[in-house]
Amino acid sequence: MRLEVAGRRGAAAVLLAALLSAAGCASAKPSNNPSRAGRGFRTLEATVTARQYNPPGSPGTTMSGSGTWILDFEAKDGEATAHYRFEVSRADYNRYQEGDSVLLVMADDRLREIRPHH
Repeated sequence: MRLEVAGRRGAAAVLLAALLSAAGCASAKPSNNPSRAGRGFRTLEATVTARQYNPPGSPGTTMSGSGTWILDFEAKDGEATAHYRFEVSRADYNRYQEGDSVLLVMADDRLREIRPHH
């Protein structure tokens, strides 16, 4: 019985050390990372880098649907260059071509609106 108690204490000590170590890593603040990714509403200046249309029946679409329209963007997010890929409406797909400068209105990394940027 005495060995069981000592063994449990040892296991508890190892578990506690592992939890404290993991908590220390999780709470560490990244240095020199001014990115605001995933933090509320923001507007990013971006450039359309690619366009993709997936017809009905292709992976991720239904046979009876009209397909999906996807735009890829490159934007400055703080000091980093961020790449985004969003499914967009057919109208936005037809409106913006590769190389167009746009403003992406984002909410928690979800695209809310695309605006032309002049």
